[in-house]
Amino acid sequence: MHAPAHEAMLQRIASEALATAGYTGRKGFSAPLMAALSRVPRHRFVPASQAAHAYINSALAIGHGQTISQPYIVALMTEVLDLEPDAVVLEIGTGSGYQTAVLAELAGYVYSIEVIPELATEAGERLTRLGYRNVEVRMGDGYGGWPEHAPYDAILVAAAVPEVPPALIEQLEPGGRLVLPLGAPQAGQTLTLIEKTAAGRAHRRPILPVAFVPFTRQRPGSSPREPQPGSRSEC
Repeated sequence: MHAPAHEAMLQRIASEALATAGYTGRKGFSAPLMAALSRVPRHRFVPASQAAHAYINSALAIGHGQTISQPYIVALMTEVLDLEPDAVVLEIGTGSGYQTAVLAELAGYVYSIEVIPELATEAGERLTRLGYRNVEVRMGDGYGGWPEHAPYDAILVAAAVPEVPPALIEQLEPGGRLVLPLGAPQAGQTLTLIEKTAAGRAHRRPILPVAFVPFTRQRPGSSPREPQPGSRSEC
């Protein structure tokens, strides 16, 4: 039922990639990424009330004041990480798990942190149902990263921060990449790529003006739940 809309979404992503090439330097996205996007059923990552709009190229509300990102932005953030099949990735801001699933289609393993307990639990269960076995979701404050599994080949932050959390730079493998929206929530933000050199220096490169929900810190008095394992399949 969703196949025509899904295909149309992929075409819109390709068109927008071409339209924004002046910013990003990329006229299109890689075949593996586009194949991954074709396999992930976005309608399974939005509330039932939003299912009819799941393949529109726009952000959608998922509850708790959060959104599932625009498909083009999901594609762009994933693409600039240049993931290898054995890459270990840290994601900050699981949300409904859609970006997590796209990362899991391309990487070896994805560790994802979500600060809102309800979203963390729902995303972990959803990813398990969809068969993603190379994903682990934890409820917690992502500002400090997830040091137990560092270093990471790539890190993706799906919420706006005014400055790069220092712990994320520390947990990034030399030669690794970090992508995040930088800027105050009330003002414009810039999607930014940070590359860590072999010597440990971090180089920033602006990519595209964006608008993300603000980074949320852990609620006072709350504590992380046990990790929610996911499983992997071709969806």
